Amino acid sequence: MMDLSASDVLTVAVAGTGHLGKHHVRLAASNPAVRFLGAYDRDRDRLDAVTATYGGTALPDLESAAGADAVIVATPTVTHREVAGFLLERGCHVLVEKPIAATLAEAQELVGLAAKHGKTLAVGHVEFHNPAVHAALGLAEGVRYLEAQRLSPFTARSVDVDVILDLMIHDIQITLAVAGEEPSEIRAVGVPVLTGKVDLCHGWIEFPSGLVANLTASRVSAERIRKLRLFARESYFSVDYADQTVHSARLERGPSGVEIVPQDIDVTPQEPLAAEQDAFFAACRGQDAPIVAGAAGAAALAAAIEIRERTARR
Repeated sequence: MMDLSASDVLTVAVAGTGHLGKHHVRLAASNPAVRFLGAYDRDRDRLDAVTATYGGTALPDLESAAGADAVIVATPTVTHREVAGFLLERGCHVLVEKPIAATLAEAQELVGLAAKHGKTLAVGHVEFHNPAVHAALGLAEGVRYLEAQRLSPFTARSVDVDVILDLMIHDIQITLAVAGEEPSEIRAVGVPVLTGKVDLCHGWIEFPSGLVANLTASRVSAERIRKLRLFARESYFSVDYADQTVHSARLERGPSGVEIVPQDIDVTPQEPLAAEQDAFFAACRGQDAPIVAGAAGAAALAAAIEIRERTARR
């Protein structure tokens, strides 16, 4: 597949039309900046229903999806290596939903394939594209302590993976982005509650710089909570993922002493999944864009797997 020029129209396809895939179809089909080739899913009835609702062609097979310049892979995690690898080998840029793969070895294979073929490999860590997160991360300097809570009532969706790979991995990836370095120590506790896998987990990650991250994830909560708190040098940021708001305060020293002053942080609301797609499409064109690259997705998976292993040892 030829490299894209600035004037070329980017053709896009989606593989997988389940919970997230249907929203990728919705956004790609309505995006005037790209040409939506269509979607593919092994479940033909679901595929037909999604394309009938949001538009686009119901593609007959994955080979047809490989005719696009860029493909969004929203199939089950256990198929990511097979599907994303197939597409990368055929010269497609790929955005694969999180986690990047089922195992770290498979993740590294995908990163290697992207490098070999000179293609963009992005990972769908959608919360990284939340405008409130970007606003806070752009202002928080010298973060010393990070706290994240991601709690949800139980649903039958995503029970093929534990809560670490389902929910906590979002905050693991953001933590690694804030730290900019590999962890020096990881501790965790976790328990199964309603499934055979860990449904409630508490993780503690330390970094050589001194940054400490305290992460909690649960899919058996009575309420839905999505919070991120950053404690930086003489400043504090509280992010509400759902409301896309940032509350902040800073320490000010003056003639009358020290006081804590609230700060107004402006956030322009945007659907994070749309921002994720836009960043991916820009990266496909060779532009500098805030994607979660394949290597970063693999690093998040590695930390998530270590947290899982720590819970198993208890």
